[in-house]
Amino acid sequence: MGTGGDGEKAAPALPLEALLALGLDQRTAENALVNSKVTANLAAVIAEAGIMECDKSVGNLLYAVATKYPTNALVHRPVLIKYVLSTKIKNPAQLDAALSFLSNTGPDSLDIKKFEEACGVGVVVSIEEIKSTVTDVLEENMEAIKEQRYHINVGTLCGQVRKRHPWGDAKAIKEEIDKRLAEILGPKTEADNIKPVKKKKEKPAKVEEKKVAVATSAPPSEEELNPYTIFPQPEENFKVHTEIFFSSGNIWRAHNTKEILEKHLKATGGKVMTRFPPEPNGYLHIGHAKAMFIDFGLAKERNGHCYLRFDDTNPEAEKKEYIDHIQEIVHWMGWEPYKVTYTSDYFQALYEHAVELIRKGLAYVDHQTAEEIKEYREKKMNSPWRDRSIEESLKLFEDMRRGLIAEGAATLRMKQDMQNENKNMSDLIAYRIKFTPHPHAGDKWCIYPSYDYAHCMVDSLENITHSLCTLEFDIRRPSYYWLLVALGLYQPYVWEYSRLNISNTVMSKRKLNRLVTEKWVDGWDDPRLLTLAGLRRRGVSSTAINSFIRGIGITRSDNSLIRVDRLEYHIREELNKTAPRTMVVLRPLKVVITNLEEGKVLDLDGKMWPDASDTDASSHYKVPFSRTVYIEKTDFRLKDSKDYYGLAPGKSVMLRYAFPIKCTDVIYGDSPEDIVEIRAEYDPLKTSKLKGVLHWVAEPTPGVEPLKVEVRLFEKLFMSENPGELEDWLGDLNPNSKEVIKDAYAVPSLATAVLGDKFQFERLGYFAVDTDSTPEKLVFNRTVTLRDSFGKAGPK
Repeated sequence: MGTGGDGEKAAPALPLEALLALGLDQRTAENALVNSKVTANLAAVIAEAGIMECDKSVGNLLYAVATKYPTNALVHRPVLIKYVLSTKIKNPAQLDAALSFLSNTGPDSLDIKKFEEACGVGVVVSIEEIKSTVTDVLEENMEAIKEQRYHINVGTLCGQVRKRHPWGDAKAIKEEIDKRLAEILGPKTEADNIKPVKKKKEKPAKVEEKKVAVATSAPPSEEELNPYTIFPQPEENFKVHTEIFFSSGNIWRAHNTKEILEKHLKATGGKVMTRFPPEPNGYLHIGHAKAMFIDFGLAKERNGHCYLRFDDTNPEAEKKEYIDHIQEIVHWMGWEPYKVTYTSDYFQALYEHAVELIRKGLAYVDHQTAEEIKEYREKKMNSPWRDRSIEESLKLFEDMRRGLIAEGAATLRMKQDMQNENKNMSDLIAYRIKFTPHPHAGDKWCIYPSYDYAHCMVDSLENITHSLCTLEFDIRRPSYYWLLVALGLYQPYVWEYSRLNISNTVMSKRKLNRLVTEKWVDGWDDPRLLTLAGLRRRGVSSTAINSFIRGIGITRSDNSLIRVDRLEYHIREELNKTAPRTMVVLRPLKVVITNLEEGKVLDLDGKMWPDASDTDASSHYKVPFSRTVYIEKTDFRLKDSKDYYGLAPGKSVMLRYAFPIKCTDVIYGDSPEDIVEIRAEYDPLKTSKLKGVLHWVAEPTPGVEPLKVEVRLFEKLFMSENPGELEDWLGDLNPNSKEVIKDAYAVPSLATAVLGDKFQFERLGYFAVDTDSTPEKLVFNRTVTLRDSFGKAGPK
């Protein structure tokens, strides 16, 4: 069968010894050889490098190049390899920076100077510098170190050092921190060796259970505690759970014989085997997160295996971009595939079974057009070619395979039951002719199997124990088993669950594709989409998504529309515990503190966590308080009222972590509506009686503007709860779904934020650093607001 990707010739096979010579460890090398795409990429990288062996450090970097390199910039890969071989790029941090730079460069010409700057080429971080910075970081965290001793999170300490020395040797940093901690703390005591209780992980579960108890006033069921209890064990798969009814009155009771089941159990060792089978024709969305939770989750819960299988039977719709994305997002969601396979891996076996089906008189070559097939199905009429001889169908099918019949001039159809009430038994198409090279199988084939023919067969060939899919496939179950029974193959247990439908969005791949290709949104990872890439970019974690999925359950019964508020509840629950607090002003209004002397700056402490101890320096950040501060424009009114907690003429409010201020004067611009400045006095003794507390940002030093950041606010993408049902669904797009604020002001400590960091901007919501951020200007996406209408009643 064909190999290779994107229609190119396959790379030569690599022996295990070749990968070990690169310094890869045995397990990594063996895993690489199992994946044909990784093997092909490694062969190409080795060829470009022109080496047979190298140091382990260089080999690991070359392996990372092979597995992570952005496909849109392949023209520049030889350049990167030269930098790795010359050790100008010598650690993973530099390589990641290089890959990010090249991904954004694409096939355009490479600016070497900018490239080298981006990935730290020539930057040498001496061991003395590392020691000095380690000293500083340990001193800053000394109280926590003395309190937690050897239970301190060393990874966090290393991260603080690496923020200051991104190109420093990570191993040297870790060794220096370990050495210094041993000097500070001395030998480990008995208490140091006791594994601490991970309170943070337990707390969310307790909160969730408590809310459920409030909402339902009943303890959680066994199914809620373990949603996988509904599935049978592999050894039970000899029972009839599907009957196939024929128009003649015959009934096939699909089940495995004792011999077939024993052969299957011997092959699998009795383990649960599942598969997550996406078609690589787009990016995955949150509905796929539910499928992953069920497929991978069942295998994990039963100590089994789950394949990541690409359902790649349609070469016209599939792209390597989608294949790479799916593999990457599956790992991000926390799942590890047993093996990565492709339906196209089995094209030869599928073809041979098709020939066997013809020989059994259960398939025939048909010449009806798509319109004729549809018409005949509606009238329950047999095709004129249904009863052609086996010999003729065998010859014509061979002609189809050899490319001797025009595209669309013939199909291979299964001879099922044209008079059946279930249209999925109306002689479904097994093979079509397509003169299109296949992204994975190359150009060997010009006939491609249909989903209905291939899916059940590959499930059987991979010894899948539980074939799990959404409810719309329920009516296809008879045709699934018809084919396996007809060929005498092992039959997996099939079970369907309800689709995940969420309000104010669309999850049809066709509709998502239109939104992206017609540029209604800014790509597959637009934070307004419920694609997993969009959710991740918005700042949602995989653990929050999986918590949401678990809360919904995996039964067949609930196919209702889930309000997006429910997802936001789980996002808030996590971010409330993991996102440190900070202050940002979106629409700044200048406030001059007239009784604070010119040039004076007070360094105040802001709390990263509400319950942080005043003595815990690691839980605080510095907030400069100077003569010029900025508050939100919406936090000032000319007219006060009882229900208003902001600033107004003659009124006092508290500035968070600082002092009370009282408005003494208002400076107008060209009109009474144009307020350009507020004059105020602060109360250094904090004796004022106050009604409200405001967030704020000050000039860090007199006359110097605060840190400017860009902030993007997102609302629901569609105005209707169920836009997918509307004829003009694009007309329902929310024109206010995205607002970009270019010049928000932030406290200085935010300047060190990097991609992956998440914060609660006090009074504004939870925010995450966006991929559009640059060293010159940070960009933040609002993940979710602080409001929580869903959580008030508890999860349902």
